This record gives sequence, structure tokens and C-alpha cells, in this order.
Amino acid sequence: MTRPIIIAIAFLLTLNATAQSFYFPPKTGSTWDTVSPSSLGWCEDSIPQLLQNLDATNSKAFIVLKDGKIVIEAYFDGFTKDSIWYWASAGKSLTAFLVGLAQEQGYLNIDDKTSDYLGTGWSSAPSGKEDSITVWHQLTMTSGFDDGLGNADCTLDSCLVYLADAGTRWAYHNAPYTLLDSVMESATGRSLNLFLNQQLQSKTGMTGAYVQVDYNNVHFSIPRSMARFGLLALNKGKWDQTVVMNDTAFFNAMTNTSQNVNLSYGYLWWLNGKASYRLPQTQFTFTGAAVPNAPADMFAALGKNGQIINVVPSMGLVVVRMGDAPGTSYFVPNSYNDSIWLWLNPVLHCAPTSIAQAPANIAPKLYPNPTSGMVTVLLPYASGGKLVLYNLMGERIMNLTLTEYSTNIDLGNLPKGVYLYQVKGNGTFFNGKLILE
Repeated sequence: MTRPIIIAIAFLLTLNATAQSFYFPPKTGSTWDTVSPSSLGWCEDSIPQLLQNLDATNSKAFIVLKDGKIVIEAYFDGFTKDSIWYWASAGKSLTAFLVGLAQEQGYLNIDDKTSDYLGTGWSSAPSGKEDSITVWHQLTMTSGFDDGLGNADCTLDSCLVYLADAGTRWAYHNAPYTLLDSVMESATGRSLNLFLNQQLQSKTGMTGAYVQVDYNNVHFSIPRSMARFGLLALNKGKWDQTVVMNDTAFFNAMTNTSQNVNLSYGYLWWLNGKASYRLPQTQFTFTGAAVPNAPADMFAALGKNGQIINVVPSMGLVVVRMGDAPGTSYFVPNSYNDSIWLWLNPVLHCAPTSIAQAPANIAPKLYPNPTSGMVTVLLPYASGGKLVLYNLMGERIMNLTLTEYSTNIDLGNLPKGVYLYQVKGNGTFFNGKLILE
């Protein structure tokens, strides 16, 4: 073998070793490599406060993976790593992955009409309107049915009423999504759980199952199975040397903006870092990133009461939270997820904790916005400052002196609506609008 060929082979092997930098736990057993926060340069002194905040907001499980290894794993209120909990709508992202596998294997095409798999008359929409709905519309929440008629979970044809042409309106409507399960079963000739086990669980070590709860099919599993799915997504559909999803085009479409109505939504995955976002049960478009304190490239599986899988490719992170509703001061899913990142960032970045440590020449920040009650004010003024809140009539309703870099304020006693705020300090002021939902 000539020297140039040897060099070329060595170079290719080096590239492969560099590309494969994630750890993957064994598919069976409970062995999972760990890495200490201090070895990563993380701030261990901030972890107790993170866990205290998670515990105070009714969390049951919390896991942080770095490049596949466990850095933080905590359980609360008698919950253990073997306890089973529901994913709620975070299971939608798992379903999207399964749809991609079904398409890759030739069972369906997401551009196919839903009627190809469910037959005609599966809704009460006029035949021409029903015939225009595709699997893609179900994946992107753009089927066009009226989600405000009462029970948005109801999958009966009488509950699926035409409101807008498919593709023109985004609405977080459970029923059309749930019918993806029937599409999958019709296309593959297998139950959703059997397809899940054969195509994904057997290759990754995930456990769990979809269980019918009223009209919904809800996925249940242990917390580490959530983490395994997050790791699979972090590695773009590959588990160690096993290619679970080979269709990179589908994966990229799934984890990027899927339509132009809600920029922060892919194929049943939530996206961060976009110019605007919409939330469930509203047709209002909010400006800015959905989770301001999280990395811009994060994509997430989010479910009712704070079931969360955050995937951050730029940092090699997977963050999992399971638990009960965090409390009335949080709007789930995005504002509670933002609070988790507010608590996690001091661990990852050793954030300042006092005015004296605050970074200079950075604009103050008030978030989450919109909020359901709790807001945090970051005040990078060494001399302290004030927060003044006004209603739309120009009446001052709050005037607070701020002495800390980070101050949490409960606005839950105020009427819902739009407010104007001004943050003063260091001889300057910063104006903004706050939405209280």
C-alpha cells in the first residue's frame, strides 16, 4: 500500500472519529456513563438552587446529558429512575419521528391525502376540503379544522369541522394529530406500539408505550427513555453505529420551520430562536424567541404540565423534565421551560448573582414575555435601578427599587392585559411592552 493511500485512510478514520463524539448507553440494563459538572467547567455551586427550584415547581425527574453522558440526574417526591410517567404532548414529537420512519420505509408519503388512509368522511368538512388535507398538514398543525368548538381532543367526524383551507391556519389541535396514529396503523399494517418497538425501541433501548386516554394516545415511560429519545434526536436519528433514521431531509424538515404561520413549529417539534412564535389555544403571534433564555438552536418536545425534552445541538445537551404542573404562575409549555433555562444557565455559564458582578453595557431584560404572572428582571447597572409599570391609560401601577442583578416579581394579582414598563438606572432608561396572560 502506497504512502498517499495510507495517509488518506488515516485521514478518513480521523474524520469519522471526530464526527462520532457522543456516548450511547447500552440498550439493556441501567448502566449509563456519567461526567462531573466540574470537569466540564460548570458551576457546581449553582446546582442546589437549580434543584430547589425544580422541586418547588412540582418536578419529579430532571436529567441533563452532555454528549450523551449524564451530568445531572435528580428525582423528587419519591419518584425514581424506574418510575413511569406520561409524556403528554411531548409524545407528539416521538410520533413525528415514527411517521418519518414509515415514509423512509415506503409505507406512506407525507404528501399523501389523509383520506388515502382513513377513507372518506373521516371529518365533517365538505368533501373537497377534506380531500385537500394531507399527512403533512397533520404533522404541522395546519389541517384547518375549528379547534374552538369544545373538546379539541375529540376525533369523531362530527367534531372535525372545517374552518379554513388546509395549510392556511396554524392551530394546536390535538384531534387531527391523534388521527396520525390511525394513518400509521393503516399504512404499516401494525399497531403504533408494535411499530415503535420494532423500529425504535429495539435499536435504542427505549421503553414505554402509547396508552389510550379518552380520545388521546398518550406515551408513558421512565425518565431515561425520554433522555434516550433526546440523545437520538441530538445525533440526528443515529444511535451509536446504528442508523435509525436515514432520511436526513425528513429529519431536517422535522426540526426546522415547517410553515409560515408559526415559525417556531416544525413537524410536531417546537423550535427556538425564531423571529416569532404562536402558542396553543391562541391565534396571536408573539415576537421574539419562544424560550429567550435557551440557546437559539434548541428544538424541543413539550407536553402538558411541563413534560420536556430539550435538544441543543450547539452544546451537545439534552435536558429532560417530568412532573406535575409547575404552578399557576407559569404558562406551560414555553414560560416554564424558559424558567428552567434561567435556573440552568448559572450552572452552565457561572452567571453573575449580584449587581457588582453584572456585565457592563448590556441592556436590561424582562422575561418571560408574555407571562402568566412571574417575571424576572435582569438589571446590569452597578448602581441599581427601578422598574416602573404602567397600564395603557398611562397610570403608574408599580414602582419598584431593584438592588439585585436578577429580581423575580409576581404580577399574578394584576388583571390580564398589556402593560408598559420602564427600567431606569445608571442615568438611562429602557422601555418595553409586557403582556400578562
